[in-house]
Amino acid sequence: MAFEKIKDSEAFAEFIEAYKSGGTYREPVGFGIARVDRGQKNSEKILQATYPTVNWCENYGSAAVFMASLEESGVTIDTSGSEFVTGISREFIDNAKALFAPYLEEAVGEAHKNVQVIKAIDNVIALEEEGETESFRLVFLFADAAPCSVESVYLKLYALSLGKAPLRGLNLDGAFGILENVAWSGNAPIELAWLRENEIMLKVDGVYPEITSVDKFPRYLQHVIPADNTRILDSSKVRMGAQLHPGTTVMPGASYVNFNAGTTGPVMVEGRISSSAVVGSGSDVGGGASILGVLSGTDGNPITVGQNTLLGANSVTGIPLGDGCIVDAGVAILAGTKVVIDTEEFKKIKEANPDWDAQDTDVFKGAKLAGLNGIHFRQDSISGEVKAFRSTREVKLNEALH
Repeated sequence: MAFEKIKDSEAFAEFIEAYKSGGTYREPVGFGIARVDRGQKNSEKILQATYPTVNWCENYGSAAVFMASLEESGVTIDTSGSEFVTGISREFIDNAKALFAPYLEEAVGEAHKNVQVIKAIDNVIALEEEGETESFRLVFLFADAAPCSVESVYLKLYALSLGKAPLRGLNLDGAFGILENVAWSGNAPIELAWLRENEIMLKVDGVYPEITSVDKFPRYLQHVIPADNTRILDSSKVRMGAQLHPGTTVMPGASYVNFNAGTTGPVMVEGRISSSAVVGSGSDVGGGASILGVLSGTDGNPITVGQNTLLGANSVTGIPLGDGCIVDAGVAILAGTKVVIDTEEFKKIKEANPDWDAQDTDVFKGAKLAGLNGIHFRQDSISGEVKAFRSTREVKLNEALH
């Protein structure tokens, strides 16, 4: 069976409304068609999923078109679980084109990206008349549950990196166990077992690939085009699934931004933003500074750094910090760090944080200072004590650089 071409946008809207009111349609959280890279040794393994465009809590008309086209091409859609992943066929493409017919000529640039995907697949790859293509997979996520497939993990990583979903806002439980550990040669993933089996021949023939990394996650820049005023000076420093707000600069050297971590405004990054750490607008993560991740000393509690905060070179932050804070170079502030605050500075800090439930006791654990605004952490060069003061210095990025 095949759909007849829809004549105009009004007929398209009527079709979508009728299909949604039927018994099959279920509104997805996210969906898209991915081009997949399969294992060289085991073609059943999906090594990577690349999405030309990602739909996240949007474009439900396109979702209905894709579902209707699947059904018309003989695919039974299971909407009972949290995700549904299937191959696509020539018949699916033809049906989708028939339903999208009013928009085929308009689908350029930023307009009708799902239509552009269908046109591009139709133009650049010869699908078999019968059966599925091995190169493309259609993915629907109906709930934000733990992912069950490589394709769904990548869809969530895209949603994070494109800013369509908030950092720490998606369920990625089990993602590491789903993704394959592969050798990356540019954008191409290679099975390690295949590489070992063919090592001698590849090297004798002079075609052994240049391996840039071995990891389960690709690099951010392999999948995401950043904003015009975002700079990443070394592609290895940002992992797929990171989120970089426009204006962020990631310098080379000791910098690093992990997946499900990133920035919410223009930020200078010369240190490490570990998994699930979030840095606010106008802040500066100094050279070699480390914001601890959920697996590296924070007892599983993700770290948020506020706006206009400075982490000095080689400092360590293991507690949330509020706005306008400074951690001096080389200072480590952890939940158990003993911090000395004299009475006058306590009063100033309390004034800046009126909701802070604390009494003047001279010595505080770092955890008691978590999330407070306007604190300057220093280390006494004589006694070695870590001390906290009300910050009097404004942290301000160079606007010309961001």
